[in-house]
Amino acid sequence: MEWVETTGRSIDEAKNAALDALGVAEDDAEFDILEEPTQGLFGRTRGEARVRARVRPTQARQKTERRNPRRKPAGEKSNTDQTAGEARPERSNSRGRNNDRPRQAKPAGEGNRRPPREPREPRDDDRPKGDPVDPALVSAQAVTFLTGVVNAFGLVGTVVVEREGEELEAQVNGDDLGLLVGPRGNTLVALQDLTRVVAQRRLGDHDTRLRVDVAGYRERRRDALTRFALKVAGEVVESGQPRVLEPMASADRKVVHDALSEQTGVVTRSRGDDPYRQIVVEPAPSGE
Repeated sequence: MEWVETTGRSIDEAKNAALDALGVAEDDAEFDILEEPTQGLFGRTRGEARVRARVRPTQARQKTERRNPRRKPAGEKSNTDQTAGEARPERSNSRGRNNDRPRQAKPAGEGNRRPPREPREPRDDDRPKGDPVDPALVSAQAVTFLTGVVNAFGLVGTVVVEREGEELEAQVNGDDLGLLVGPRGNTLVALQDLTRVVAQRRLGDHDTRLRVDVAGYRERRRDALTRFALKVAGEVVESGQPRVLEPMASADRKVVHDALSEQTGVVTRSRGDDPYRQIVVEPAPSGE
């Protein structure tokens, strides 16, 4: 099976990008975590998550298909024919009415391999891994792709890229760009993943960290979450009762944790699994 490599701000984001590329559900894929984000200065996460994934091999099915042909030369003919005859109705129910067993094995194998063949072209395996890529080239690719997206949606906007060291932020500016943000920024997250594929993965760039923002949404979201977190913290201190917040994406949870990290009287923790992972704001133990 072919492996694909994807990146994201978190492990979950990178896994979801891999599942989209493979065209399978999570239960049908297996993952290797190649790199995890690290905590930088001022609460900012540096680097990004990088995973590789492939469609889970179907070895058990292949053994079952080989079992009956091996019995033919070993046992008595009558027993072998009888066994094969009993096995055919079961295969007919799951695969169809084709009783030619060797032909059934081939399309089954091809069916499992077809989904991962789609992302082969973006992988650009011919480029040596680790070969440095000029951030200016990454920026140019991001601008070209995002400009094309804006035009394809019939919107009006401009794209600029700001660089700070190895961090790039592509900003789409304009009016009425809510379509590119989506509910709670879900469309923006998908747009960022696609931009990373075009501007980084195809070029083999593993050094820069590319983020995408639309009409200043991320800054407004950060400010709103910070105000909300401080309000909740005040209520928890006043009531002495913990407060469980609604499920949030990892980026939003980080904003809340950072906003309350130095707030006296409360502590925060996360519980549950994505996409239903929640933050619990509770009174700090006495002495803290």
